[in-house]
Amino acid sequence: MATLCRPAIAVPEHVITLEQTLDLARGLHADHPQLGLALRLIENTGVRTRHLVQPIDETLRHPGFTGRNAVYEREAKRRVPEVVARALANAELSAREIDLIIYVSCTGFMMPSLTAWLINTMGFRSDTRQVPIAQLGCAAGGAAVNRAHDFCRAYPGANVLIVACEFCSLCYQPTDLGVGSLLSNGLFGDAVAAAVMRGRGGTGVHIERNGSHLVPHTEDWISYGVRDTGFHFQLDKRVPGTMEMLAPALRTLATEHSWDISGLGFYIVHAGGPRILDDLCHYLDLEPAAFRFSRATLTERGNIASAVVFDALARLFEEGGVADGTHGLIAGFGPGITAEISLGSWAGVPIEATIPRRPRAIDVADLALVQATTPLLRPAGTTITE
Repeated sequence: MATLCRPAIAVPEHVITLEQTLDLARGLHADHPQLGLALRLIENTGVRTRHLVQPIDETLRHPGFTGRNAVYEREAKRRVPEVVARALANAELSAREIDLIIYVSCTGFMMPSLTAWLINTMGFRSDTRQVPIAQLGCAAGGAAVNRAHDFCRAYPGANVLIVACEFCSLCYQPTDLGVGSLLSNGLFGDAVAAAVMRGRGGTGVHIERNGSHLVPHTEDWISYGVRDTGFHFQLDKRVPGTMEMLAPALRTLATEHSWDISGLGFYIVHAGGPRILDDLCHYLDLEPAAFRFSRATLTERGNIASAVVFDALARLFEEGGVADGTHGLIAGFGPGITAEISLGSWAGVPIEATIPRRPRAIDVADLALVQATTPLLRPAGTTITE
């Protein structure tokens, strides 16, 4: 049975608080007729801090699509390798033991994918398979877990590396002045995450089943307008209410697996906003504490797109895990409107653990290779979590 191991997370060193966000909105949009509404919506997100890949002054400047994408590629190559190295260490594997790399991102574009660069610079085998996922948005974290599970079922004993690199601040568009755009400017943050799914062995979540559900005729509710200036995020006002349509899909998958969705031991879900979590509590008959990991991610990082589920899962590890055999859920939500859902059981981390389990040391040769190929491996002040 495939096991999703402890994720590694890193957030950039530039931090913006809720108070700074509100002050910026007041200064930049003083004459906006719906400024008051936008400010209230931003406050109601529950986001208190976000991390940005550039200083705020640089973030607010728009050098054009070419310049933005150059920043994306530079910063991805600068920040991803160290996170990958820690994820491999958490799974007690070397780069050469990985059979597939799934790279998910909706905030920049590269061809070939960053997977090719990682294979060439970090010691992965030349026959490592590559699956870039670029157009599933916030659902891509859950989709990556599901595709990794599919691969491990098709090739028993195979190992999959998942990487989520999201620099949402590079999608800031100063000319987008709708209330939805102003809200997004106060909601999204930047992060890099990586995790390994082992085909055999490992500690973490044994994935038992996965599924997907798309709500018909909602493909225009969350979308990008791709223009000369880059990606313009478009959010329909009906999006916050989508859990009424998606919660039954979560319940159905659990029921098909003979599990009670309201009686699981852990819930790791994409936290696009507070209403998503509140509505899941309502429709799945759960207490707010059930989504404490996802809510903490939203509060401290903002909506970090496909990286949310990995950041939330890392927090479960940090808490010491749950009893072996405890059933749980991982789910990503995003454009489509789509839910990517997996069911799994906890294995290998005793419930009595109160101190986060330390991963084995990164292999010296692996680390030397990473450092040699990425001299700007960890920018000063970068925050990392294990």
